[in-house]
Amino acid sequence: MRTLKIPGSLLIMVFSLMIGCKERVASKNNIMTEKQITFNAKTHALDNNDNFSPDGRFLCYDTRYMVFNTNLANSKSIEKVALATGEETVLLQPESVSGEHGAPGVAAVSYHPTENKVVFIHGPQLEEVDERGHYDIRNRNGAIVSADGKGEISIADLRDVVTDRPITPGAQRGGTHRHEYSRNGRRIGFTYDDFLQQDYDRTIGYMEVNKSAPEGFSHYFAVMLKPVKKGESKPGEIEKAYGDSWVDSLGTKRAFIGKVRAENGVDYETSLFVAEIPNTVDITSAYSGDANTYPEPPVGIKIKRLTHSTTDEGIVRGSYSGEQIAYLSKDEKGILQVFVIPVGGSDLAVDPKSRPMQVTNYTADAGYVRWHPSDQWLFSISDGKVYASFVGGPDGFGKSIVLTPSDLDREALVVSPDGKILAYNVDMPNATSSRIIDDAQSNLYKQIFILELHDALTH
Repeated sequence: MRTLKIPGSLLIMVFSLMIGCKERVASKNNIMTEKQITFNAKTHALDNNDNFSPDGRFLCYDTRYMVFNTNLANSKSIEKVALATGEETVLLQPESVSGEHGAPGVAAVSYHPTENKVVFIHGPQLEEVDERGHYDIRNRNGAIVSADGKGEISIADLRDVVTDRPITPGAQRGGTHRHEYSRNGRRIGFTYDDFLQQDYDRTIGYMEVNKSAPEGFSHYFAVMLKPVKKGESKPGEIEKAYGDSWVDSLGTKRAFIGKVRAENGVDYETSLFVAEIPNTVDITSAYSGDANTYPEPPVGIKIKRLTHSTTDEGIVRGSYSGEQIAYLSKDEKGILQVFVIPVGGSDLAVDPKSRPMQVTNYTADAGYVRWHPSDQWLFSISDGKVYASFVGGPDGFGKSIVLTPSDLDREALVVSPDGKILAYNVDMPNATSSRIIDDAQSNLYKQIFILELHDALTH
């Protein structure tokens, strides 16, 4: 087991070092423990989702990249691992995958915030392939399975792609992806790709349990935003919405990156937006469309633009208080950095406190930004290293600690509910096992590492 141990007695030293320097290597100052917890010769993909169980004892993952190619259609199972013991439990394993194109496709898993169940992508069943086709971004659903290993599964959203009548109210007609529960568990947000109207690009949506949900299904589906057809937008109009995540715990605000037409009517910008979905919104007021009509969002959803940037990207993240949004954007050198902005802010605001603030000053692109539950710190990865950056006040704002050595290429960062453990993936070689993926032999497997922060960031 790979372990780096450091006691938490030097907290005061770490903070004093931060004030004096923009970046310090905390892993050399004895405040954390990094260790590998999975070792089996298979993928353990966290996918930068909500992978921690509500009690912080387990991490869920999928086993993509194990057969044929890197298509998620060929992910073999949904599983969890116990942090304390490394014991792995299969939560769902289809009988087989169907070949190079794959089915059913089970991947990109997240835990419910309070209940012992997970949500994930589920493509066509093997017996559905002849009629429905293989797994595709426009051919998948959200599935929910119990996390006790008993395999009790349900499909949350009905997929209906008929062309001789209107779509069943509350059904989707394409594919939902990267499902994420709001922290109160009431709503599931996702990205969405339409099958019937493929001249529209990706957008965002949500679903919730509703008595009017399609028969046999628990959730009612709706888009949050109807994009403009690809290539037909006017200045300020959104053609694509992605990189979305909940801002507040109630699921009433979902931030996203929008591909929007620039003022010159030719170029595009990628900027930060927020969809506001008050609890008073009736999801059944959404229109599911038909073969010639794209779905319409429920009445009462508002879209607000926060930035007018050309380089915003990544999965945006709302703070635990719901008051701030962290996102990635390029600095003047073209390097992706972490920025924060108040949820009601704007880069056009007169008040500097309402405008975006650059948090990091990395020499390589930032990625995988996540909040600490205290809202005092932001975690991110740059050049394979995990950083903690202080955002809790003007004194020391943006000062960053390197939490890990530079010996591994870390990715897909996630944070435990109590903020005391980070987890991430590292591609690790296996001495005795390999497989052929995309016609190439590989002995690299995504393994899960955790970083125990002890008391380093809790004050």
